[in-house]
Amino acid sequence: MTQPTPSLHTPLRTSFTSAVQYNMGWSFLPKETALNIEKAVREGKLLEVVSVVRGTLERASRSPVNIAVTGDSGNGMSSFINALRGIGHEDEASAPTGVVRTTQIPICYSSSLFPNVVLWDLPGTGAATQSLENYMKEMQFSQYDFFIIIASEQFSMNLVKLAKTIQGMGKSFYIIWSKLDRDLSTTTLSEERLLQNIRENIQETLQKERVHEPITFLVSSFDPLSHDFPELRNILHKDVSDIRYHGPLENLSHTYKKVINDKVTILQEKIASKSFQDSLGIWNADDLEECLDLNAYHLLFGVDDVSLQQMAQCMGKPTEEYRAIMKSRNLQTVLRGDWELSCMNCNTASYLYSILRYIPLLGNAIINCLRKWIHRLLLEIVAEDTRAILKKILTDSII
Repeated sequence: MTQPTPSLHTPLRTSFTSAVQYNMGWSFLPKETALNIEKAVREGKLLEVVSVVRGTLERASRSPVNIAVTGDSGNGMSSFINALRGIGHEDEASAPTGVVRTTQIPICYSSSLFPNVVLWDLPGTGAATQSLENYMKEMQFSQYDFFIIIASEQFSMNLVKLAKTIQGMGKSFYIIWSKLDRDLSTTTLSEERLLQNIRENIQETLQKERVHEPITFLVSSFDPLSHDFPELRNILHKDVSDIRYHGPLENLSHTYKKVINDKVTILQEKIASKSFQDSLGIWNADDLEECLDLNAYHLLFGVDDVSLQQMAQCMGKPTEEYRAIMKSRNLQTVLRGDWELSCMNCNTASYLYSILRYIPLLGNAIINCLRKWIHRLLLEIVAEDTRAILKKILTDSII
């Protein structure tokens, strides 16, 4: 299904079902992308990993995010949308507002302030004859990525039910108290006390229904530069970004972790073979110093100094920023971080090997077991470091 590009003011009638497309956050990676990331991680080519990650997130940055603005009729959903878009009610592209119910069908709006975000002005609840359950079904709540619940005067049970339903869907939402200017002009309380009362009332009402307290903003749609409106814009930008990137990041993370786990399993199965020794560049399997050569393991996974330097340069970060999160950056760090390996330093192990060689059959068997044990531990440690490096690559790619 192709997501249409919404106009500034696009009424939806029979096309509503096909026009709303939920941003699945890419429930799966395109096959080519998945194959590319698998190949790059398997071969330990960090530069190619960076390239795939950047391409994936760049495509994700253009994916549409659908935000539903809902609430009881008369709470000012349309006025809020105009304020959020930074336009006045008199603007030709503004959402129609008025004392009577003005939104009869879902209407979508866009704004240059929020690129690739579709704001859906839904008809209000309460005035419709259908039940709230039917309202949510008709409005296709499952199709939206995010919700903004508009409240004023009181936080009604309708709004509580909306919040509870959205929470049950695993979606995020804001509570917006939209007519703060009117409240301030009619109250005898101080502004500080009034704001506190409103927040406490919303919080207590939601807690009674076991709804996790959402982010709440107190705003005036007629004064979008005051109160919580500036903060709302900033946080919404961040949350929209999180919605876009969450799915791709989860999938990329799942993919590289699986490849690394499979790689470790395959290598551990080959520890006793000559091909494993060749892959580590080990000429003498009985030479403990060769077995403890961390650079050989780093090269296997692509987290050696040269690869890290190239990758860090590509990311615009200091190499040390990536090396600092590695537990295997040098042998001393590994030995300090793993008490089992610390007992098997070169001197101790060499002394133990020399003794075991004098024990027929059993000695060689024990030596082989110790050698395999050391290889397994080092593979796990370097694999863990590789996962940490790739996780940082994902994080740094967004920032």
